[in-house]
Amino acid sequence: MSFLIDTDICSAHLRGDASVTGRFLQYTGQLHVSVISIAELSSWVYRKNTPDRFLLGYTTMIAEFHALTIDQEVAGRCGKIAAELSDSGKPIGLPDLLIAATALTFNLTLVTHNARDFGRIPNLRLQDWISS
Repeated sequence: MSFLIDTDICSAHLRGDASVTGRFLQYTGQLHVSVISIAELSSWVYRKNTPDRFLLGYTTMIAEFHALTIDQEVAGRCGKIAAELSDSGKPIGLPDLLIAATALTFNLTLVTHNARDFGRIPNLRLQDWISS
């Protein structure tokens, strides 16, 4: 099984959550990250008041993941999911939609602590390495 790691799980790892770090080690080589999460994490670690240890940890972590980009298939799937959720009156933000569409397109289990939002997306496999 391979995993797409959401931004909040990456952040937990960088902050020293031992259970998340243990899973990262357990599944080395099977971990992927969306370019969306890379952008979100970058906007945090490159801030002038963020301690240097987070930038170092981020650089090391990202080098060990397979980065997945947004292509036409992912974008189209994202749009379909967005339309379905909007029509049902339960929209979620575009970054999360793109991350979910990436997981579905590449047949990955999304690892996130945000089951409230991601749980509304049909057929999306989820795991929470913080709560479990």
